[in-house]
Amino acid sequence: MKIAITGATGQLGSLVVTELKKRVAAENLVALVRTPEKASGLGVEVRAFDYTNADYLAEALVGIDTLLLISGNEIGQRAVQHSNVIEAAKEAGVKWIVYTSLLAANISTLSLAGEHLATEEALKNSGIEHTILRNGWYTENYTGSIAGALASGAFIGSAGDGKIASATRADFAEAAAVVLSDESHKGKVYELAGDEAYTLSDLAAEISAQTGKDIPYNNLPETEYAQILKTVGLPEMFANAIASWDTSALKGDLFDDSHQLSKLIGRPTTPLSEAVKAAI
Repeated sequence: MKIAITGATGQLGSLVVTELKKRVAAENLVALVRTPEKASGLGVEVRAFDYTNADYLAEALVGIDTLLLISGNEIGQRAVQHSNVIEAAKEAGVKWIVYTSLLAANISTLSLAGEHLATEEALKNSGIEHTILRNGWYTENYTGSIAGALASGAFIGSAGDGKIASATRADFAEAAAVVLSDESHKGKVYELAGDEAYTLSDLAAEISAQTGKDIPYNNLPETEYAQILKTVGLPEMFANAIASWDTSALKGDLFDDSHQLSKLIGRPTTPLSEAVKAAI
């Protein structure tokens, strides 16, 4: 059985390949990547694959039984891109698609939800057996800002006291590998989030404790936070989106306490303290 992973050189995809190699023979894995030269170190077969080039996607999927469709990173283009992949998979005879969606995509107010829901609907209409991994927030979305917080003396955001049940990419990658290597997961929808919920004030306190520096959390209005993100070089659309995702935490969009992720991987998700330590 051949398993293909899209975006296999990405931050999540490369981790999925590593986890799958612990469970599946390397010769049964295929890395689907935009730039094949970057995938030489993965130790598996590599095929060129670009979500936007619909004409040759089916050819790249020939002989693939199972496909992990990792959601693309081009916000606003993903519904079309994912549809291209699903149509190609159908043409190539792929039997099972596992898709990385968004936590509670059917009720989330996050601006990201629409494209994920459109992809879930396309999968339902495809006739291909599928599994939905509704991934929650990556802890790295916040720990990636630690260096900036240490430099400025404060961690900023617009999440208020919203609870964030994030998990590391490694946690989500392991869950994907578990699902991909066991067909009993076909037809299921998993809401995946970390075991430990925290606020950004909690995160700032953890950073302070581990660095010995007083790093408070400064909560800002969404528009002010977006403006600061623009001043450090983020494009306006992306800066506005990040700020809006923060305020979505106040609406519960980044929280889940079902522990489905830790049940899938058979261990607790990575603690915030450990993720912070790795980022410092």
